[in-house]
Amino acid sequence: MLRKSILFFYVAAILCAGCAHKAAMYQKASGLSEGVSGHAYNAHDVSLLRASFGMGAGGGGGDADKVFAAARFVAVRHKLEIVEPSSGLPKSIEALVAFCGTIQCEVLSSSVTNETAILSPSGNIAARVAPQDLNKFLDFVGKQGKIAQHSTESEDRTAAVIDVEAKLKNQTEFRDSLRRMLAKPGVSVADLLQIQEKLAEAQAELDSEATQRKILANETEKVYVEIAFHAEQHMVSRGAFVSVGEALRDFGSVLGDSLAALITAVAAILPWLIVIVPGLWFLFRAIRRFRERRRAAKAVTQAT
Repeated sequence: MLRKSILFFYVAAILCAGCAHKAAMYQKASGLSEGVSGHAYNAHDVSLLRASFGMGAGGGGGDADKVFAAARFVAVRHKLEIVEPSSGLPKSIEALVAFCGTIQCEVLSSSVTNETAILSPSGNIAARVAPQDLNKFLDFVGKQGKIAQHSTESEDRTAAVIDVEAKLKNQTEFRDSLRRMLAKPGVSVADLLQIQEKLAEAQAELDSEATQRKILANETEKVYVEIAFHAEQHMVSRGAFVSVGEALRDFGSVLGDSLAALITAVAAILPWLIVIVPGLWFLFRAIRRFRERRRAAKAVTQAT
């Protein structure tokens, strides 16, 4: 009997996933769900919620419409490119990291590439900033150099948040029902093991969904900012004899390359010369002997 009860609760938990999903949406529509202030639903979500709970397209509404306009979860990303003198680039990155610690800001990554013979200095910073401190952060970034580019992206994550919250609610109720069954007296060892197995699975699933909800909260409650620093390039005017100077500087390298090519060609031909030269010598000698024999034979013929 107890095994049937466990199976009943497990199947009921699966079948009620859609009900819990609607319940979570209804709570948001009624203003009962927490942590949704400062967001807004889109038109598709509004029509879906109204259709789910029998609301008309233009009514059923008053208070719910206000909540619809304040229950949207959006992930916002800013990407900036800063141009400044190469000498001050590392200090600007250090100053920006230090400033991030004075506000509600979390530095996710930072890197600096030093100047080399073929690379200009550069740097990157990625951070998450609370919306109320975003303007302060961007103002400080603008003071570090010239903003060459600033782009903004946004992604609506409302559906994902509602889905995860519904799964959390459903999985929590299922786990609590298993705990209540586990606390009942007279449970056999076999049933006890089965309940504990299902309870471990439910808790693992609950922890996974809770982690996913934290990730979504981090994406929607903070603004992702990525900043790329580039060194300022100075244009230098070319004089009349600049090309001559560059040619003289390149003379040594061009001469060396030519000599290297010649040596490579000789090294490639030399093994064939060892074979070809003796062969040609024997060929010419054989031809000469043949001609001498013909002359001698001709002379004998004329003498007779």
